[in-house]
Amino acid sequence: MKAVIQRVSRASVTVDGNMIAKIDSGVLVLLGVENTDSQEDIVWLSRKIANLRIFNDTNGVMNTSLIETGDDAIVVSQFTLHAATKKGNRPSYLKAAKPDVAIPLYEQFVAQLQADLGRVVQTGSFGADMKVDLLNDGPVTIIIDTHNKE
Repeated sequence: MKAVIQRVSRASVTVDGNMIAKIDSGVLVLLGVENTDSQEDIVWLSRKIANLRIFNDTNGVMNTSLIETGDDAIVVSQFTLHAATKKGNRPSYLKAAKPDVAIPLYEQFVAQLQADLGRVVQTGSFGADMKVDLLNDGPVTIIIDTHNKE
């Protein structure tokens, strides 16, 4: 799994003119699922996101996690995170899981993050043409690949 985690002052997701998710401060997670992803990837990534110390403490230092702040999260599926651009100018998405594999893993990830945070996590709409609006706070943007745990 690949995730782009953005600390936001606000974020929302709109599909067909209808806002389906909206948060104030928290994180927007763009999540890409690969065919080789497993339950182990889901648990590891969810715990990593929930515990990332990317929010300011009382001294203005990034030393507080999403669990501690009580802020919200939106998770949006994004297969384009697995784009291969080595050859030519048309990205290849062969590493991205097809919907029959990706949807259950995406849903399991959302459920795991909800369990880790102890609150509801909002989502986009898998496979839909989504309009994602956000105000990146910081800006703080972290990229995590569960197959390359650095």
